[in-house]
Amino acid sequence: MTSEDNLFHAILSTKGRKTGKRHSVTLRAVKYNEKIYFSRHRPDGDWFKNAIANPDVTIEYNNSTYTGKANLVKDEKLERKISQLKYPGEKRADEKRVAIEITLYEQ
Repeated sequence: MTSEDNLFHAILSTKGRKTGKRHSVTLRAVKYNEKIYFSRHRPDGDWFKNAIANPDVTIEYNNSTYTGKANLVKDEKLERKISQLKYPGEKRADEKRVAIEITLYEQ
């Protein structure tokens, strides 16, 4: 499996930490070791804060909807691996990022 097979766009839906309303955003996602990862430069995005505050999330891709639990990635080595998979061959693959890991529930 190449890194391109692990990289896709998905709609991540979170529960707003202030409003309680659903908040959906299309993001570049990485599948690695049977989990799905989303990352960004800083932990200041609404989707990121929402997923940390309310870890039950929904992900839509390949015409299917999945539910899962989000956790903050605390392993810097794993964060680097996710960046390399997310930006293969790009300079930004080496930038420091924060990531959340989604463990999907059984369908």
